[in-house]
Amino acid sequence: MEAIAAVEPKFEDRITKIAAAMDEFEGYAHPHAERIAAIADALAQRFNMAEHDRSSLRRASLIHDIGELVMDRDYIRSPRVLRHEERLDMQRHPVIGEQEAAKRGLDRAVQLLIRWHHEWWNGTGYPDALEHDQIPLAARILRVADTFCALTDSRPYSDPISASEAKRYLSEWAGIEFDPRVVKVFLSLEGLPELRSFAEAE
Repeated sequence: MEAIAAVEPKFEDRITKIAAAMDEFEGYAHPHAERIAAIADALAQRFNMAEHDRSSLRRASLIHDIGELVMDRDYIRSPRVLRHEERLDMQRHPVIGEQEAAKRGLDRAVQLLIRWHHEWWNGTGYPDALEHDQIPLAARILRVADTFCALTDSRPYSDPISASEAKRYLSEWAGIEFDPRVVKVFLSLEGLPELRSFAEAE
């Protein structure tokens, strides 16, 4: 047990470094992955998720887009609308991310959350077109947290929108892209600094 305890901090440090590299590659103006992880964990607590499930969700949140980092495509940071072939190529990143998580020794739960973080509630997401409760709750939480954080931060191809606008977007797409129950709980969260928008901060 002492050996495991000694290794664990180094393992978490590696994940944190991957998250920072991922944020830099995607061109976020502020730490994106850590912000997602904080919101996702707050949601997980509200759903009374077990500690080991919360741990897997946090790790998946931190490196959910590792597939994009590994693919290293110039178009990912391009300030323009993606071409059709680029969108198709981009949709490979959750599966590549799943494979990369496995290579780095992350557990199967983390691997699958990375694979499924672009699945939609109505079954039109990717890569597996899962719908409703076929999508694990943690993946549905990650989808909401990721979207809110992406909408409210600066990226090479988009300016941040306000927190109220982002919440309105989540509400409008609840039942389509997002689990309505997760959106409802998200809208009830208060007091987290991660819930602000950088549009409002700037």
